[in-house]
Amino acid sequence: MSNPCREVITLQLGHYSNFVGTHWWNLQDASLSYDPETPLGDVQSDVVFREGQTLGGHVTHTPRLIAMDLKGSLRTLRQEGSLYDPGKDTSAVTWEGNLMMHEESPPAKNPFLEDLDKLDRGEILGDSDFYISSQQPQCSGAVSVDTVNSQLDRIQKGYRLEGSVRVWSDFLRIHLHPRTISVIHQYNHDGEAHRLEAFGQGEALLQGSVLEDLEDRLHFFVEECDYLQGFQVLCDLADGFAGLGSKVTEMLQDSYGGRGILTWGLAPVSHPNSTPMKDIYHHLNCTLGTVHLASNSSFFCPLTLRGGFGRRPSSSTTFPHLTCDPSLWYHSSSVLALALDALTLPYRLRNNSVPMWQVADTLAVSGRKVVAAYGALPFPMMHGSSLPDALSACADALPWKPLSACPEAGDGRCYGQWATLKGFEGQKLISSLAPGTKPPTPLHSLHSGEDVLAAYISSFYPTSPLALQLASTPSKLTPPFPQIFSRSLDAQGFLQSQPAPPGSRVPVVSSVPVMTSLQSGPALDPWLSELHRAASTFDIRRLAPSFLSQGPEMADYKEALEQLRLMARCYRDDSSGMTRSSSEEDDDD
Repeated sequence: MSNPCREVITLQLGHYSNFVGTHWWNLQDASLSYDPETPLGDVQSDVVFREGQTLGGHVTHTPRLIAMDLKGSLRTLRQEGSLYDPGKDTSAVTWEGNLMMHEESPPAKNPFLEDLDKLDRGEILGDSDFYISSQQPQCSGAVSVDTVNSQLDRIQKGYRLEGSVRVWSDFLRIHLHPRTISVIHQYNHDGEAHRLEAFGQGEALLQGSVLEDLEDRLHFFVEECDYLQGFQVLCDLADGFAGLGSKVTEMLQDSYGGRGILTWGLAPVSHPNSTPMKDIYHHLNCTLGTVHLASNSSFFCPLTLRGGFGRRPSSSTTFPHLTCDPSLWYHSSSVLALALDALTLPYRLRNNSVPMWQVADTLAVSGRKVVAAYGALPFPMMHGSSLPDALSACADALPWKPLSACPEAGDGRCYGQWATLKGFEGQKLISSLAPGTKPPTPLHSLHSGEDVLAAYISSFYPTSPLALQLASTPSKLTPPFPQIFSRSLDAQGFLQSQPAPPGSRVPVVSSVPVMTSLQSGPALDPWLSELHRAASTFDIRRLAPSFLSQGPEMADYKEALEQLRLMARCYRDDSSGMTRSSSEEDDDD
């Protein structure tokens, strides 16, 4: 059933969140099409994109986005963007004295950004080749999205940006609205001085000019919406942005309490130039951020490829058909963005979409607002096979891996789960056995893709509530998404019967099927308890006194740890699978 467009406003708070967000927006941009002959896809892009118009009269689609970062984090990207560029200031100079001009050379652009500039200037294709309607020109910049996609696809084999990406704007392929980027000038992105390293620094930021600027940007995007369903917040967990995000989500909750606030806490596998003291700060920021972001959100989900949030985490999450380097932010953020494309799908669908508040209510059972994410990236499906075939090959273990540093308990207990499968385009959802043929597995006897997937997941979680959604459109990978895929995949991201032999040309993967799961269950108890244990045994006054110098107060810090202890207790089950009463739990303490 078709739904009205329920708009979503996205906030990206911090440099790694902007890395993930940039990949995510590039994925959304790849699914845009202005060709009226193209059938409408599963995703309703207007949920996250807004329509505008350039000074030249071209209709534009830009993200409904506020992205906050620090001074020096943009490099070649102008804060106000270039989509609505009024041109150079030609006003007269009234000064009659001598003038001395000092001009600094701009940072060099990588080959991808150089090609984007050429496309904007029309240097790769002539104007006659652009898809622009004569009556209502439409574009995401100076040329149409279809033109950008087709041209960059043609030359994508030349992009190897692993050595040239320093900031997220180095691989941003879309134009942003002038009200999108908010630079915090009080702190530096690079260098040792004036760094946003502690939770309390971030909390203290949201006042004065920073608060006024954010409120102005929010009001601009909110007032454009007819059916605002809520906010998706991507927030760095390991630095001072955790404190800023806590205050931002608190403000959203106070000002827009009836809307959904789905918060994703982002953390890279490693940080450049880290030290033992910085590692302590990272852990404390993650601890406090988890408590406050969960309290102020409809649900809170950490996203990371780290093995844990402690100072000595286990090895990072790996996927059997990916060859990425998790220590590279450019790589790890692309994997998380691919997962986020599926995790956010339920409230972005064109038909049968589910509003944010319903997704949150399904998962945040009895106030348990921390959820864990899992993903099969890509979903292991053989080209030409069926969904029952693919799932039967994973009969012994679920195909997904942890995306929240929280391994599954493996005991079949879960308070709520939301599973999404996208990208099976061209493949069969049910078995096509000849009449009279005995089904090889029970899955092969079912009559819909939803029934097949539900039966498979229920074999691992037999008594747990389950919501699921399927979408045929895959995640489309366009330059500069890194080619991090193994030789076992074909160009559509499906498994090949025979992997490409060593030395042969590896297919450029242009799309992938993805399966994800959001879960609220007892597996979060040991995860939250370990976060609490590590912070509680740490003498913060002796080992990291500067962490509290700008807040929080010691009493507030202890209160947050107590909230974390109680939060972990909410996920603790007895052997019967029922939540214990508070009196029983108190006896354990």
